[in-house]
Amino acid sequence: MVKFRKSRHSLAGKLIFTVGILMTMGSLLFGYLFIDYEKEVMLKNLINYAASSTDLIKKGIQYGMLTGRKDVIQQNVDVIGMGGNIQFIRIFGPDGKVKYASNKADIGKVPISSNQFEEMESYPATSRILGRGSEKMLLYTMPVFNEARCFSAQCHFHSPDQKVLAVIEAGFNTKEVDYLIRQNRVATVFLGGLFVAVISVFLCMILYKFVSKPVALMEEGMKRIAKGNLDEPIEINTKDEMGLLANTFNSMTQDLKRYRQDMENWTRTLEDEVKRKTEEIMRAQDELINAEKLASLGRMAAGVAHELNSPLTGIVTFAHLLKGQTPAGNAQQHEDLQVIIDQANRCSKIIKGLLGFSRRTGFEMVEMNINGLIEATVSMVSHQARFLNVHFNMDLSPSVPSIMADPNQIQQVFLNMLINAADAMSEKGTITISTKSVKAEDRDFLEITFSDTGPGIPEDHISKIFEPFFTTKPVGKGTGLGLSVSYGIIKKHGGDIIVKNGPDKGASFIIRMPVQRKGAQ
Repeated sequence: MVKFRKSRHSLAGKLIFTVGILMTMGSLLFGYLFIDYEKEVMLKNLINYAASSTDLIKKGIQYGMLTGRKDVIQQNVDVIGMGGNIQFIRIFGPDGKVKYASNKADIGKVPISSNQFEEMESYPATSRILGRGSEKMLLYTMPVFNEARCFSAQCHFHSPDQKVLAVIEAGFNTKEVDYLIRQNRVATVFLGGLFVAVISVFLCMILYKFVSKPVALMEEGMKRIAKGNLDEPIEINTKDEMGLLANTFNSMTQDLKRYRQDMENWTRTLEDEVKRKTEEIMRAQDELINAEKLASLGRMAAGVAHELNSPLTGIVTFAHLLKGQTPAGNAQQHEDLQVIIDQANRCSKIIKGLLGFSRRTGFEMVEMNINGLIEATVSMVSHQARFLNVHFNMDLSPSVPSIMADPNQIQQVFLNMLINAADAMSEKGTITISTKSVKAEDRDFLEITFSDTGPGIPEDHISKIFEPFFTTKPVGKGTGLGLSVSYGIIKKHGGDIIVKNGPDKGASFIIRMPVQRKGAQ
């Protein structure tokens, strides 16, 4: 349920307060101007009425003056003075005395001086409000000028030079006008207040629908996002700025939701990767320990092989002595002694190969024949137990050139290739070794290929086999360092290793070594 803020600090409250103040001030200003205008209009109407009535008196006086009948003048004054709004009518002569009046008690009085009478020559008519409150009265004064028909009539007794013959003064009651003005003021105030109230109600409804409710929905949506709820969009189905803001806000919410999901997925992936790498590191640590054990065992084996070399030399020597002392007719004994000599020489040769391989040397580039190194390496491993059921197919081109390389390191690469091939074939199959000269990128290379008849390498593993510690062998069967070390050695010599699966089965490792002259880098 949407909750609205009941505070003067809310947007709707500020708008209502501001618009209400503006409407109230505008209504007050409009009412004041309207009331003042109505008052002015009514006063003008009263003055016009006073002017019409006074003019009617003036015409009656002129007729009575032309005919010389004073009774007609008084009669007109009495008749017109009986009007509801007329309080009195007085006519002054040139001496300032009242000659005719609706109130007979005013006749003969001198309310104005002769100077005031003469001043009327410059004013055709004047009006002013006298009194205050409920006793106000409009006093209208009109002079009667001396016209040509007046001083040319038979009854004429005025000089043609006299401009004003009489002054008519009439008092008119303003109660009715004041009453109407008060009514208009009350009606204006009432209608203005009603207008402000009605507009305020409609304004509140409009602000509720178009401002307060959308703002409250936006506020609720922000609170939901702050709590982590990104599944409920803000429903403002309008085409105005609020609707556009809501759509933008919903888009932002969806982006946040997607980013959060991506972040969670990335976090899970990172955790899995860290876990996998940790396992690899632990496994690599175990393999390094085993490798150190194997290295120690290799050093011990080298020492044992060195110690065995002397007894084998003695055996070969004494076998030759016995063979020389054996009579020529004893062929069987000669044959047995030759077998002892051959097998002892064979053991000595194997021991010399092990000693040469285990001997630690620096990186030394020498000119060498690769075919001879391959034959020596195969001869060294062919008598091992894992290679007893492995057939070696040698396809060594006699025309391959010599290369500059470190024999010990290259022999280590060849050993790794042979051991990996035997393991891939489960120590039973055929290993084909071939050499040839190739040309690539305008350079001469010596290409050595090691192919086996094993199951091949899975396609998803080909891009990883040269990574350190990557191995598919069971724990304890490999360290995952052989191919990585071999790759580093070949790269150090300026060459490259390419691996691919055969068309039927098996895998092939192609080693390319650059052909360089002696002394070249």
